[in-house]
Amino acid sequence: MNDKWAKAALTAYRVAGSLAYPAAGSYVSWRASRGKEDKERRRERYGVPSEIRPPGVPLVWVHAASMGESAAVAPLVAAIAEDGITVVMTTGTVTSAATVQERLGDSVIHQYVPLDLKPCVSRFLDHWQPELAIVAESEIWPTTMTELAARRIPQVLVNARLSDRSFKRWKSAPGVAEALLSKLAHVVAQSEIDGERYHLLGARAVTVAGNLKADVEAPPANLEDLEDTRRGIGMRPVWAALSTHEGEEEIAANIHLRLREERGRLLTIIVPRHVDRADAIHRDLEAKGLQVARWSRGELPLPTTDIFLGDTMGDMGFYARLTEIAFMGKSIRGEGGQNPLEAAMLGTAILSGRYVQNFREVYHRLIDKGGAWIVQDEAELGAAVSELFDRPAARRQMITAGRESVADMGGALKRTMAALDPFLLPLRLSSRMDWGG
Repeated sequence: MNDKWAKAALTAYRVAGSLAYPAAGSYVSWRASRGKEDKERRRERYGVPSEIRPPGVPLVWVHAASMGESAAVAPLVAAIAEDGITVVMTTGTVTSAATVQERLGDSVIHQYVPLDLKPCVSRFLDHWQPELAIVAESEIWPTTMTELAARRIPQVLVNARLSDRSFKRWKSAPGVAEALLSKLAHVVAQSEIDGERYHLLGARAVTVAGNLKADVEAPPANLEDLEDTRRGIGMRPVWAALSTHEGEEEIAANIHLRLREERGRLLTIIVPRHVDRADAIHRDLEAKGLQVARWSRGELPLPTTDIFLGDTMGDMGFYARLTEIAFMGKSIRGEGGQNPLEAAMLGTAILSGRYVQNFREVYHRLIDKGGAWIVQDEAELGAAVSELFDRPAARRQMITAGRESVADMGGALKRTMAALDPFLLPLRLSSRMDWGG
């Protein structure tokens, strides 16, 4: 990497918020620690393959960093694979790798994404030789994009979104933004706002297709676990704080203590977004005199349990099915919000703080139809939970509206596949010729 490009790359990392202090060597350590990859497959992060590339067939590289993004693009990947095109799918974490295995199985080849360093990316591309690269949501890595462009491999960003904060950062370095985004052959955006932002920053071709997450099936749950837990809960009133961030567990606990005075049998479910905080959360809850059951330990709620702590990954389908009232975190003490679509699909009345910039369009639709309420603070959240307990008809109306909103948002998969068709058509034809079709 020459000095000029190194400076530009570091500027891009700063702008994107990927690195706080991009000094020499920090990028490698940051990505390696953040990825939490399988130690036995660590070499994949350096571009060393663990699988053989099928010879003589068209291949598409699809990248989705997180578990949520992996689930969102899974139907898209399945549709590509069904056309006879080989897919190598990369993710950044163990949980997202498990999502790929669960949703796609052997229909794709899974690898951990290479570090955004030239030797790693080159090694990866030399081996897999993709004809097309598809990246989900907002993963923009300068070296990877430059290497793909140098090899004339089309790059398409799908389900693309750009938060207020990221847009502001990119606008502060317009030359870097245009240099990178102009390398994208196409941007398929979630909303009109996202599409306009990408266009203003330098993306040449932009299509608005909607949010792929609205086309994903509701997350599953183990029926035996669900039945056992529901038996343990019985007829107790239940509400949940889902995907909470630091400070929001305390809010949920305070609300539980207040509401327990009028509903002595109340059960509160708390599901932190980052389960590595579970021990600290548990201690804080017990310090308030609350009885806690932890799902990671196989503990079921007892009649004396105050808080059911959902400290496992990938079980949102289980937790959301236990309640009809769900507060979505990172919206009062954090900023950006969390995706409410899965909870809405599973039949919950959605409550959220006002900081939902990352899911603005989704919340706009939910609120318009009556499927979600926005609260300002702890006091309003507690009042909303209490009101929904007292007004079951209003709660059921919100649940119905939420499900209808998700249904109305459908169709993004079809529109995204249409945007990808010019890139996939030659690969389909090549695949059919290879098979004599």
